[in-house]
Amino acid sequence: MTERATVAELWRYPVKSMRGERVPAADVDEAGLRGDRAYAIVDPVTGRVGSAKHPRLWGDLLRCEARFVEEPAAGAALPSVSIRLPDGSETGSDDPEVDARLSALLGREVQLTSVAPEGNGYLALWPDIDGVIPDDVRDQIAVDSGDERDRADGTLTGLTLALSSPPGTFFDVAALHVLAASTLSRLGELEPGSRFASERYRPNIVVEGDVEPFAENGWAGSEIAVGDDVAASVVMPTMRCIMTTLAQGDLPRDDGVLRAVARHNRVDLPGLGTWSCVGAYAVVNRTGRVRLGDAVALG
Repeated sequence: MTERATVAELWRYPVKSMRGERVPAADVDEAGLRGDRAYAIVDPVTGRVGSAKHPRLWGDLLRCEARFVEEPAAGAALPSVSIRLPDGSETGSDDPEVDARLSALLGREVQLTSVAPEGNGYLALWPDIDGVIPDDVRDQIAVDSGDERDRADGTLTGLTLALSSPPGTFFDVAALHVLAASTLSRLGELEPGSRFASERYRPNIVVEGDVEPFAENGWAGSEIAVGDDVAASVVMPTMRCIMTTLAQGDLPRDDGVLRAVARHNRVDLPGLGTWSCVGAYAVVNRTGRVRLGDAVALG
């Protein structure tokens, strides 16, 4: 990157797997943009965290939109989160009926929480698209729910959250997800029949400027500096999954989005095999505040 690379979009997702909020600025700490994935929906029967990566059980989460009623502040209690349900009505963490209303939406008992359950596990469905996930990895992590609908949709797998983020958080891997706008533009050129909107990829920071398409593939091991304060170390490219294909807002269901990445950007991750990737995961090593238009540099 050069000084002509800047922050084009900032996204925070107060509730895991719900649509998030685009913000003009945010504080960044060791857990990423403050308040990001602060809440999640859990199944009290299984103890698993709800993730739209298992669309049959949790896909309706992406029909909900979450925002904070106040800006999260350092040293202060987590502010309330407001949730717009698919019918346009509102609920949230201050609503004594929030669990009942979310349970009605999802068709079974669920709970909104800011505390990770023991094990912090979740289920993810991998569709039968060649090149998305290494076959040997898919086989190693496969689980059987006993439901024929899962078998018909793909391979169901059991995973654990917060692999490279602070314990007790609800991130899949790392606390910060950075994406180059040029990568999405290039995918749109290669596959003009699909819409490669940033919302499908759930980034925290979208960078635009003198950044080559798919540049994120080579960022692992480098440090990204954002603005005057924040720096993060890139861990690895971001592996993409079924969630990118799901309908949300005005974006339709489109399996072609994931097929396109499998065709055009498969990346060898040392020790993990070859995956379809867009974006990069990073861990924060210098905290501070980021703003739209901040300069971004890679060192």
